[in-house]
Amino acid sequence: MQMDATGSVTPKVTGSKQRLLLADDHEMILEVFAMFLANASSFDVVTARTFEEAAARMQKDGPFDITLLDWNMPGMHGIVGLKRAIQLSEGRPVGIITGEPSPKIVDEAVAAGVAGIILKSSGVRSLVNALNMIASGERYLPFDLLVRRNDPEANAGDDLTPKELLILREIAKGKRNKEICADLRLALPTVKMHVSSLCRKLGAKNRLHATVLARDLGLI
Repeated sequence: MQMDATGSVTPKVTGSKQRLLLADDHEMILEVFAMFLANASSFDVVTARTFEEAAARMQKDGPFDITLLDWNMPGMHGIVGLKRAIQLSEGRPVGIITGEPSPKIVDEAVAAGVAGIILKSSGVRSLVNALNMIASGERYLPFDLLVRRNDPEANAGDDLTPKELLILREIAKGKRNKEICADLRLALPTVKMHVSSLCRKLGAKNRLHATVLARDLGLI
């Protein structure tokens, strides 16, 4: 860290690039985003794979110009980690990157002072646009999130039944329907019915999407 003439802390810089701390426990996502940002943006990227590692980097090498944290990585604990990161950032923006957050998560993050919510499904080019907006001092929220947040009917849905939750957890383990049938001693049509129902309730396009949504909602 450096001090300016007024005694304020200023972030370390590499040339004209802004320093970005990107933390995510998904190695492939982390590497793809970091590589793209390093080659096609004005950001100098530092990475971490857990919240503890990210916090340690913020304390040792920060504050960073922007900090972007995976909502569900180890040690993050959702809103708890976000608030801690905001404290460590010393007034600089902190955003989160996630799958499909629930309206409750969005509301909590916004209330805590999040600088932006970036969806992992948005792609690397949208990531750069979002970071540029955050860097300019604006708050970034994808349009789809704003629509769902302001439309209670769009979020209305039944809770998952205990059986659906059980099957969802089996899906998250990578099991196919036939494996779930054997392990839970259920008929194949019954499993298919429950899979279709839980996907509908979660608003998921497929089994993988259901797993991502369930993880963001803390169901698995």
